[in-house]
Amino acid sequence: MHLKSLTLKGFKSFAQTTTLNFEPGVTAVVGPNGSGKSNVVDALAWVMGEQGVKSLRGAKMEDVIFAGTSTQAPLGRASVELVIDNSDGALPIEYSEVSISRTLFRNGVSEYAINGDQCRLLDVQELLSDSGLGREMHVIVGQGQLDSILRADPMERRGLIEEAAGVLKYRRRKERSERKLEAMQGNLQRLNDLISEVGRQLKPLAKQAEVAKRAKDIGERLAEVRSKLYSMQLRELDSRLSQLNASESEKRAEREILNQQLESTAGYISELEQSLLASDGSEAKELVYKFESLQRRAESTQSILQQKIQSLQNESDFEVDTASLSNHR
Repeated sequence: MHLKSLTLKGFKSFAQTTTLNFEPGVTAVVGPNGSGKSNVVDALAWVMGEQGVKSLRGAKMEDVIFAGTSTQAPLGRASVELVIDNSDGALPIEYSEVSISRTLFRNGVSEYAINGDQCRLLDVQELLSDSGLGREMHVIVGQGQLDSILRADPMERRGLIEEAAGVLKYRRRKERSERKLEAMQGNLQRLNDLISEVGRQLKPLAKQAEVAKRAKDIGERLAEVRSKLYSMQLRELDSRLSQLNASESEKRAEREILNQQLESTAGYISELEQSLLASDGSEAKELVYKFESLQRRAESTQSILQQKIQSLQNESDFEVDTASLSNHR
C-alpha cells in the first residue's frame, strides 16, 4: 500500500487545484523555504481526520482555507483528496484504489467522502486505523516532533509503539465505550431519581384515584336510586289518578241518584200541598204532620246532598292538582 496522489484546492497556500502524484519509491518532498512542503504534510494529516488546530499550525480550523492575497480573492472552502493504492488489501475495503476526501466551508461545516460517497469522520478513522494511518499515527511526524520522540520517556515510547502496532484504534474504541457507559450511568441515575419521585407521588395519587372511584360509584348508585324512586312515584300517581277517575264515575252516578231523589221528594211535597188545599181540617192536620215529616226528611236529604256535592267538589279539585303534577313530571 502506498500513496498514489494528493489533490489540494483552496488549502492554505494552494489556491489553485494542485495534484501531487507519488510513484512507488518516493519517500520525501523537498523544496526551498516557503514552497509549501509543510502545507503538504498538513494536508495529509487534515484529510485523514486531524482535528487539532495547533497540529495544523493555525489558530482556528478556518485558517486552512486560502485567505487570499493582494492579487487573488480569498476562497470559501478548502478541499483535499487523498488516493491510496490498496492493491495489497491493507485497507479493509473491497477496492484496489481508495479515495478519501475532506471539504471545509467557512461556516464551519465539514464533509467527508470515501470513494465519492459521503461518510462520517469516524468512518474515515476506522478505515485507516488498521493500516497505521490517520490522526495521531506515527507515520506523520511534524516539525519539532522528532526531537520530542528522541527525548521521550519509556511511557511515551510505549505509546508510540502501541500506535505503530495499531493499538490506538482499540484504545479509541475503549474510550468511546467508557464515555457511553458514563453517559448511560448518568441516565440510569436520573432514571432512578425519576422513579423515586414518581414512587413518592404514587401513594397520594392512589388514594385520590380510590376516592374518585368511590365517588363515581356512589354517584351512579344515587342516580339509579333516584331513577327508581321517580319511577315508583310516577306509578303511584298514575294508580291514584286511575282510582280517582273510577271513583269520579261512581260519584257522578250517585249524584244523579240523589238529584232524582230530591226531585221526587219535591214533587211529592208539591202533591201534598195541593191535597192539603183541597181537603177538610182533619185531613189537613194529618197532612200537616206528614208535610212536616216530609219537610224534615227533605231538609236532611238536602243537607246530605250538599255534603256530597261539597265532597265531590273537593275531590275534583284534588284531581286537577294531581293531573297538573303528573303533567309536570
